Amino acid sequence: MEKLRRVLEKYGDILSYLFFGVLTTVVNYLVYLPCYNYLNLSAAVSNVIAWAAAVAFAYLTNKPFVFKSHDWSAKTVVPEMTKFVGGRLFSGGLETAVIFITVDLLLWNGNVMKLITSVLVVIVNYVISKLLVFRK
Repeated sequence: MEKLRRVLEKYGDILSYLFFGVLTTVVNYLVYLPCYNYLNLSAAVSNVIAWAAAVAFAYLTNKPFVFKSHDWSAKTVVPEMTKFVGGRLFSGGLETAVIFITVDLLLWNGNVMKLITSVLVVIVNYVISKLLVFRK
């Protein structure tokens, strides 16, 4: 038990980020897959819609649970959310560009490419959130 406690103390931020990152990815996929596979929207358009849902979910969970930011006053939330959404715009733009090129132009499998790009996005988002948005 002591060993587990030390691991949680040392890697708690990363583990909680990964947990909520997985949930955010699930939200993203729950929106992307029906848009792409059933509504027959392009992969890029489906990705943008899914991105918006995932960003909203990620902010609401990352702020209190991952980065322990509990001040919900406008003076804190507005700059924090601006930086958060700005960072997510960067990673979402990167993801959408890769999806557009590989799926919409090169006709690669949209479901597979979405999975591959998700790994890149999780890493980029953690670095942006940790270093720029929820700094202590």
